[in-house]
Amino acid sequence: MDCALDLMRRLPPQNVEENLVTLMEVLPELTEELLSSVDQPLRIRQDTAAGKEYLVCDYNRDGDSYRSPWSNTYDPPLEDGSTPSERLRRLEVAANDAFATYRELYYEGGVSSVYLWDMDDSFAGVVLIKKVNDGTVRAKGSWDSIHVIEVLEKGRQAQYKLTSTVMLYTVASGTRGDRQNEINLSGSLTRQDERELAVEDQSAHIVNIGRMVEDMEFKMRNALQEVYFGKTHDIVNGLRSAADLSEARSRERMQRDLFGQLKSRKEQGQ
Repeated sequence: MDCALDLMRRLPPQNVEENLVTLMEVLPELTEELLSSVDQPLRIRQDTAAGKEYLVCDYNRDGDSYRSPWSNTYDPPLEDGSTPSERLRRLEVAANDAFATYRELYYEGGVSSVYLWDMDDSFAGVVLIKKVNDGTVRAKGSWDSIHVIEVLEKGRQAQYKLTSTVMLYTVASGTRGDRQNEINLSGSLTRQDERELAVEDQSAHIVNIGRMVEDMEFKMRNALQEVYFGKTHDIVNGLRSAADLSEARSRERMQRDLFGQLKSRKEQGQ
């Protein structure tokens, strides 16, 4: 199982569904574990009753049906499908409205969905955001955010445990538009955060969760930019420097000499 998960982390996120199917064919005994452990790109469905799009994943699935956060109904229809309690449903509706505003501010489009479910001692939920950019022939990309939140209420305090996964891929085609001239940058990142925050009323949960998701996405976006796009910058500089290489090597020698002098002074002082 560890090897299978390690392999999935190294394969392109945009091909995770077909790679997961292939892996389950090779290891059928791990099917249930793989389905529950591997995050897949979010899929979009249309709620015809509400006239809005929503995202589907394992967290809003019951059998072969998926629940819409807008109408609270399953598609295909399911008579005994699980739904949140009345109190939690009101919070879910407010959370969907709040994150729709958040999505417009930071993504300028895309689709978002929030699902909540009851637990023995409190509740849990997931915030889903997907943005696909395929407006041009030569450049396209996709951003999928999956934020799973566990909430433990303690009177006027609540403990929040957030597990966030971001899947990103960007593809830029060459002038001829064929796959041989494509540049493909893709990857996924998972991070966790845990906080204990004040809760004056039920609406405070939305504020607290929203702030945690906002902070986490900011950190993960910067990390993805540094790791993937920063690495590409290093590779290009290694192939052809923008500055005179002799000057760059001279600066490196001066830095090494200065570091060596400071180190020797420190050792003499000790």
